[in-house]
Amino acid sequence: MLTRRIFLRDSALAMVGVGVVPGWLARAVYAAPSSGRKKTLVAIFQRGAADGLNILVPFGEKRYYELRPSIAVPNPSANNEKEDRAIDLDGFFGLNPALAPLKALYDARTMAIVQAAGSPDPTRSHFDAQDFMEAGTPGVKSTRDGWMNRALRPEAGKSSSLRALALGPALPRSLRGRNAAIAVNTLREFQVHDAMASGTFETMYMKSPDTVLHGAGRDTFEAVKLVKSIQQRPYTPENGATYSNGRFGESLRQIAQLIKADVGVEVAFADIGGWDHHVQEVGQRASQGALPNLLREYGGSLAAFCQDLGDRLADVAVVTMSEFGRTVHENGNRGTDHGHGNVMFVMGGGVQGGKIYGQWPGLEREQLWEGRDLNLTSDFRDVLAELVQTHLGNQKLDAVFPGYAASPEKFRGLLRG
Repeated sequence: MLTRRIFLRDSALAMVGVGVVPGWLARAVYAAPSSGRKKTLVAIFQRGAADGLNILVPFGEKRYYELRPSIAVPNPSANNEKEDRAIDLDGFFGLNPALAPLKALYDARTMAIVQAAGSPDPTRSHFDAQDFMEAGTPGVKSTRDGWMNRALRPEAGKSSSLRALALGPALPRSLRGRNAAIAVNTLREFQVHDAMASGTFETMYMKSPDTVLHGAGRDTFEAVKLVKSIQQRPYTPENGATYSNGRFGESLRQIAQLIKADVGVEVAFADIGGWDHHVQEVGQRASQGALPNLLREYGGSLAAFCQDLGDRLADVAVVTMSEFGRTVHENGNRGTDHGHGNVMFVMGGGVQGGKIYGQWPGLEREQLWEGRDLNLTSDFRDVLAELVQTHLGNQKLDAVFPGYAASPEKFRGLLRG
């Protein structure tokens, strides 16, 4: 008799491309979430407004090619080199060929895609749109904390000093708030190099009559000690994972290291910039140019992160987002301008993947936002709310997304259970 462990997810997991499922991915898919380990939510922000239409390619939409005569990604059956053609996902949508490393995750149903997603606020200002999205309150500038900070559930006992962290030089808007959170540029740099100065500062913070300062100092020095202990253990990515060169790949490698060290990471944040392609988005071929180059770093690092985690992926969910999309019509510089609707990826062992979620709005002029942009059919807060409630177990969605009626009725069904 076939069991769920043998024939997983209604026969969904079979072959990936022309080969069998890699061992690490099979273990990640089959593994049951551990009741003794923390669930972790990792948020990735693509700063600069990524071009969702050239990331998830609607090759089944004729208007896509009419509106992008120079920069459209050729459909999977086009007479082009393989590395220049979209990777067919469902007969209508395809992945940009530069994202080929993510296809195995999609085929194994550990990656889902939400198209025509994003913030309903109409701003085309990078600063405002990023601020609204990280706060989780589109159009409201008075929100002081971030959605990820509010997503943390109250702890009954003492929580880890690495419970909420960002890989980068400064704490992002998403993680600011009443719950302790830290920013780590690199694990190697997160320390006070002078031992005497470290002891002096620690004593000063501990004796401070200011309770806020005292708490911040305690959490910071505890985090420093914890990171130092982790750094003493040599780390090598597992399952043959190779991260892309650059800050983004290194950020994900370090998040994976911390998750596997069991130091209590619940939410983690990393970002990757460079998506504002007003000029020369692609070259003479779809595999050339600014966007494909950035996508190779982005997709390669995400795939390596999942590969590195192995069966730990059962306890991890990853979500990607960008402040808004790009115009449907290419501009005169073979680039695109600030738009509206975009695409979000969700990855993890508990994801009901291998599917593209959301209603396609179409690209005819009357279907476009303000006659120029991809319309929005999925509010990004519904995607995040499902992860917060189903993965992290925080039921108080009204507190995480104030002013918005987030509820299971709006969930896309991205997660099992």
